[in-house]
Amino acid sequence: MSVADEVTPGPVRINLLFNERPVRVPYGVTLFDAASWNGIAIDSTCGGHGTCKKCRIKITADPPTPTSLDIRAYTAAELNDGWRLACRTTATRDVAVQVPPLTTRPKAATVGVGRQVILRPAVQKRYLELAEPSLTDQASDVERVLAQLDDLEPRAELAVLRTLGRTLREADYKVTAVVVDDVLIAVEPGDTTGRRFGIAFDLGTTTVVATLLDLSTGTPAAVESTLNKQQPFGADVITRISATMMDPGALDKLQQLATETLGELARAVCEQGGVAPDEVYEIAVAGNATMTHIVLGIDPEPLGMAPFIMAARRYPEVLAADLGLADAVHPRARAVVFPSFGAYVGGDITAGLLASGMDRDARIRLFIDIGTNCEIVLGNREWLLATAAPAGPAFEGAAIRCGMRAADGAIEVVTMTADELSLKVIGDVEPQGLCGSGLVDAVTGLVATGLLDDSGRFISEEAAVQLAPGLAGRLTSIGKERVFVLHWRGPGAQDSIYLSQRDVRELQFAKAAIATGWQILLEEAGLTAADVKQVLLAGSFGSYLSAASAIRIGLVPKVPVARVVSAGNVAGEGAKMALLSLRERAGGLALLEEVKYVELSDRADFNDRFVDQLSFPAG
Repeated sequence: MSVADEVTPGPVRINLLFNERPVRVPYGVTLFDAASWNGIAIDSTCGGHGTCKKCRIKITADPPTPTSLDIRAYTAAELNDGWRLACRTTATRDVAVQVPPLTTRPKAATVGVGRQVILRPAVQKRYLELAEPSLTDQASDVERVLAQLDDLEPRAELAVLRTLGRTLREADYKVTAVVVDDVLIAVEPGDTTGRRFGIAFDLGTTTVVATLLDLSTGTPAAVESTLNKQQPFGADVITRISATMMDPGALDKLQQLATETLGELARAVCEQGGVAPDEVYEIAVAGNATMTHIVLGIDPEPLGMAPFIMAARRYPEVLAADLGLADAVHPRARAVVFPSFGAYVGGDITAGLLASGMDRDARIRLFIDIGTNCEIVLGNREWLLATAAPAGPAFEGAAIRCGMRAADGAIEVVTMTADELSLKVIGDVEPQGLCGSGLVDAVTGLVATGLLDDSGRFISEEAAVQLAPGLAGRLTSIGKERVFVLHWRGPGAQDSIYLSQRDVRELQFAKAAIATGWQILLEEAGLTAADVKQVLLAGSFGSYLSAASAIRIGLVPKVPVARVVSAGNVAGEGAKMALLSLRERAGGLALLEEVKYVELSDRADFNDRFVDQLSFPAG
């Protein structure tokens, strides 16, 4: 392994054993890259660049000398046990590597705020009993079928013609025609009109959610979520765009990982719902612009550089096969891909606005999808303004010293008074880290008790004894950095779950970016926070965020708590609506012309306003 005095022996290959799985890699590659190349998932939010310190591995047999980054990431006991960072450990000899299991199903919102729709899907089925051909009736097979579908006026695909004659004759001319939009995609033997399904995907940067819908009734038949397999390339869209810029082969790999994720979910919901893959005739995909570009195999590089140009806002006809799903759904299934407003306000927001009815409500509402990139929309049925704010990865647990995703062991709720502190942990297990909602709660509690001043700095230990005697013992230092211990796991703070001064700063940067975004939109509209009648917190993070905490630290406008609503997975709800109703699908396209995009990156006053929002509001 990586030792300073070792000399590269030439073009050799190294045998590695990742959790009993053997792989062979070139000498000198990092273990993070070695694992990624071979489909072995190691947790990371920075894409292997050494900034998140999440790529934990263990080498028990003669571990390599720890790097300076390892020393900052682990305790002395962990280093002695062989824990190292995969992105800083290189393959220089044969070795066995232990990789902690990656949580592939983080806690995620699978449902959200939606509206009732009139059921009118694009997928139509018609049972036909056709007259057999004769010398006096020599109409072709396809003419015979289309004549009974004159109200739909579909066109037939070549693939249908290849098997049509055999299907008609083996079924005694009693068949079911399957039409999607204006295309005859299948002719099935017998009466299958009661079986027609679609899958709605919320293609998130971190988590992907799939919902199997019965298109005959409009009801969900199954739902599953999983971690996006692109995760080893980084937690945010910028790191994934950067990967395609640095490595010409990265786009193909990222596209493959996206299609694998969608395919696994499609098969999972079909199995759960008792549905054959060829009974799924249409899918809908709602994702941000980068995820959409990648899954379609479109170069995302222009999205990462000014002036941030997309290949297209809306897409031509897309088939499920174009997304690598030919064997997971019907081979000729259609795909609805939601259009994007801009490079950083994508199809997931289009779907979210559709589901929440922002364009139908007379009230002034503020829609905030909180994540690494935070999308914000303000308006009502008369007008809509949208923007995107660079919030950073703090809400995903990245860049937070004890941060983690919302999985078992994550502290998700923190409640504190001057005398006591209580925690709620996902899975009701021993705390292993702090997820985004717990981070916001913890900082809110520290501000409310006075342990953090308005600037975000921890107060002195002497002052803490006076203000919060029950919590003062948790305020300590690790080296030169002040920390607040949330959960003791040993005698020293360095072995425990804590919130550091740097963590507080990361949250301040995130909330300042978001607050600057919605304040600019309010000013563009000539409004104040008092004019906002409802705040919708969208996405998985918004589902679990405390409204009171969000208001207290200035993440959202200061409005009555009852006006702040967790909207949940509205992107997924919008994708469902597109499958269930052609009218709603058209409404989603119409939003492109109704929303005005406000670019923040070219505003000369953004930085000054951002700095003004860093402090916490006075209680």
